[in-house]
Amino acid sequence: MQPRGGLGLVSGAAGARSASVVAIEPNGNFCSDCAVRGAAVCSSLDAAELREFEHLGRRVHFGSGETVFSEEDITTSFYNVIEGVMRLYKLLPDGRRQIVGFALPGDFLGMNLSGRHNFSADAIGAVTVCQFAKAPFNRFIEDRPQLLRRINELAIRELSQARDHMVLLGRRSADEKVATFLLGWRERLVALRGLSDTVPLPMSRQDIADYLGLTIETVSRTFTKLERQGVIQIIHGGISLLDPARVEAMAAA
Repeated sequence: MQPRGGLGLVSGAAGARSASVVAIEPNGNFCSDCAVRGAAVCSSLDAAELREFEHLGRRVHFGSGETVFSEEDITTSFYNVIEGVMRLYKLLPDGRRQIVGFALPGDFLGMNLSGRHNFSADAIGAVTVCQFAKAPFNRFIEDRPQLLRRINELAIRELSQARDHMVLLGRRSADEKVATFLLGWRERLVALRGLSDTVPLPMSRQDIADYLGLTIETVSRTFTKLERQGVIQIIHGGISLLDPARVEAMAAA
């Protein structure tokens, strides 16, 4: 598949649908007790600002496969991922799907310039987000330059990931693409789980194929080939890196 757009986690988002909503109550300590606060957009806020900030949002839960927002919907809300993984994708004119990224806890979805977000987002397994209405959130950040800087930092990080993804979709072999994906995914998980040679893969082989611009058959053959060569071991829910140095060499080729 050909790439369409970048990773763009900081992009437009519309209202949640088909989800169970749990409102954040005043003084509920949802923000101060948040497990991903240190990596989230709100990490730049002090205690007083955090108390005000938590009144702006509500916790929203999505079941596996539920749509969080759809491509071309008007932006009405922004989202901070608290738990779970989301697939971000575009549908090509011929009906094919190009996955442009995967959102993890701490990622912030929203705030593009067009007023409509340019990809769709589905839950992979159960997902919990903090949802913020667009207008109150924009008013809140107006006189808080540290929050604007944090949003810019996240945008720059996702732009870098988008550029890396474009390179990944270019002239690289299937082995190199899969190796690069595994190392990149492990690196993203380090902040959440710590460094480990066991790499959980909540997404399906089809998701990985649609992210790498390969067929599901090619992805499956490549995983089997790497396991046969003693590079990885396929385990339930993911893989184990048996020879990380060799995977790194393949990714760097």
